[in-house]
Amino acid sequence: MKSAVIVFPGSNCDRDMAVALEKITGTKPLMVWHQEHTFDTVDFVALPGGFSYGDYLRCGAMSARSNVMKEVIKRAEDGVPTFGVCNGFQVLTETGLLPGALMRNANLHFVCKDVRMSVENTDTMFTSDYAGDSEITVPVAHHDGNYFADDDTLDRLEGEGQVAFRYLDDINGAQRGIAGITNARGNILGMMPHPERMIEPAFGGSDGRKLFTSVMNRLG
Repeated sequence: MKSAVIVFPGSNCDRDMAVALEKITGTKPLMVWHQEHTFDTVDFVALPGGFSYGDYLRCGAMSARSNVMKEVIKRAEDGVPTFGVCNGFQVLTETGLLPGALMRNANLHFVCKDVRMSVENTDTMFTSDYAGDSEITVPVAHHDGNYFADDDTLDRLEGEGQVAFRYLDDINGAQRGIAGITNARGNILGMMPHPERMIEPAFGGSDGRKLFTSVMNRLG
């Protein structure tokens, strides 16, 4: 599986994502700088965590308008699997590729710890390797991870199976405990926890690995 990691000024989890992708796929990902207008054809695009543009204005707001995002949006809309984690999730909501917004944590504190999540829908290209009713542990590190959307949007996400991951404890005040969602088509996933940091025992656990193998297996 050929992949690309989009790098913004202030990204600080791009290397984590690159290491995970290389270990799992056996192929080094392209590292694509935000000022590029295009990049080679790939099977998978990742928007990593961090503090792009210093989180000025709103988290992800400036990155969503970077040169490269026009190409990322086009490919995502064409069906290329696209994954945004933490700040990458914020970018996806700012572009409108995913609904809702990530607000300041309810307790107004930065949260950095391992958290428990349930895999809510295993019938997606990002979760199909997980068993039904799986409980996984993945680290979080964010200040603005409180997922917010209006009630109609939340009901639609729930009704159409777009809630991919849910916190099992109250981590940041996220509505309905939502930790990650997909788009209606199912090729875009945004989530606050960092599965790329939990891919093998040496990292403290491997619960995040199946997210990436799910995509690989779905792509064949």
